[in-house]
Amino acid sequence: MTRTIPHFVGGSLLTPEDGRFADVFDPSTGAVQARVPLASADEVRNVIADAEAAQVGWAATNPQKRARVLLRFLDLVQREMQSLAELLASEHGKTVDDAKGDIQRGLEVIEFAAGAPHLLKGEYSTGAGAGIDVYSMRQPLGVVAAITPFNFPAMIPLWKAGPALAAGNAVVLKPSERDPSVPVRLAELFLEAGLPAGVLNVVHGDKEAVDTLLTDDRIRAVGFVGSTPIAEYIYATAAAHGKRAQCFGGAKNHMIVMPDADLDQAVDALIGAGYGSAGERCMAISVAVPVGQETADALAAKLTERVAQLRIGPSLAADVDYGPLVTRAAVERVEGYIQQGVDEGATLLADGRGFTVPGHEEGFYLGPTLFDHVTTDMAIYREEIFGPVLVIARAADYEEALRMANEHEYGNGVAIFTRDGDSARDFAARVDVGMVGVNVPIPVPIAYFTFGGWKRSGFGDLNQHGADAFRFYTKTKTVTSRWPSGIRQSGAEQPAEGASFVIPTMH
Repeated sequence: MTRTIPHFVGGSLLTPEDGRFADVFDPSTGAVQARVPLASADEVRNVIADAEAAQVGWAATNPQKRARVLLRFLDLVQREMQSLAELLASEHGKTVDDAKGDIQRGLEVIEFAAGAPHLLKGEYSTGAGAGIDVYSMRQPLGVVAAITPFNFPAMIPLWKAGPALAAGNAVVLKPSERDPSVPVRLAELFLEAGLPAGVLNVVHGDKEAVDTLLTDDRIRAVGFVGSTPIAEYIYATAAAHGKRAQCFGGAKNHMIVMPDADLDQAVDALIGAGYGSAGERCMAISVAVPVGQETADALAAKLTERVAQLRIGPSLAADVDYGPLVTRAAVERVEGYIQQGVDEGATLLADGRGFTVPGHEEGFYLGPTLFDHVTTDMAIYREEIFGPVLVIARAADYEEALRMANEHEYGNGVAIFTRDGDSARDFAARVDVGMVGVNVPIPVPIAYFTFGGWKRSGFGDLNQHGADAFRFYTKTKTVTSRWPSGIRQSGAEQPAEGASFVIPTMH
């Protein structure tokens, strides 16, 4: 009998007996390995009620004690790193080593969020006026929602939950229904670490669950990562219902390769950043932009040679570079883009269609694909493919390469490979993209900086993790306090000053 992956509500695993369910596949074999319940609107509202009840006591817990829960959680996850990584890989398809990186990048934000006692401090001005002090305090919002994607089933939930919990909120997490087991296990480990029951809840679902979170008045903020059309929908719907929202969408990340770059280093970077995790990363490099004909020819030759050496196989195998895609539908979508690139006239240097792994013929595999002579009007250049497809779009000079990155509708990440500091400095200053790498192919900032794309890659005023996360998950209250001296002297009250009808000033 196929196992059912439960919700995690009020500190307990909850397995519905009826209702709607979705299949969870093993991408390496193509077989159904579990089913996951899809919560109804009423079920989601019940989860919100549990979170709202639990949040009051959690908010009253001092920040240092909340931070200690996060620190204990870190130890528990490290204890289970191997089993968590294998579980993640078995549902997503990424390799076990890549899955460990997924978990570790999430833990780094938990480490940062453990600094909540400092990050939640307000400001204080004494003597702002006669007998007047002014101070501010950061207070939790209440119940917040996190809607997270399939491609990072540990990292993104931890990026959302860590700062939100440290700030005193309760969290309703709606992870992807494609690989939902790891978020549930992480919630169990939070409970084991001392988080009160009901403060972190995991509810599975589809659009019905999402729309309930977006429209329920008790949800005060929504964090989302996924495709741009859905990011736009969630941002607009949340805003229309008076909620804060930070929504991160698609990407088409360019890597500019200058004529003076170390070409072997650039090729290593492109191979790892383009094909790692089967290209199912919002920070994957999907467009290589060599500058000059000589650079382009040499880069294309080296990439063609290296692509042919890539090893593709089951996610739990120890000797593969990347595993399968997450679903059969994902394979078919990417194959459609490959055909579209051929139809539009791009040069296909490596074709990953029809790739199979002996003994795993029903798995969701796609070989590495490489295009050259791609132009900016082609769909494979304009649209996010989200698969193991790298395109080479040649630029005549530096200014054209810069313009290509600037004029693309997405602005998530970008990189430049060069030995010239002046070129790198100019590029970092002028490129219209949120995260920039200089000789770094995947410029995901460390946890105490913020993560966020520009243009149609990000919607909202505040980014993920870093100080922005605490700004997003708290509201600032400012208190103006007056304790004038001399009101009571020698047991007698002084006469009142009288009413004032002008705007107060500190004159």
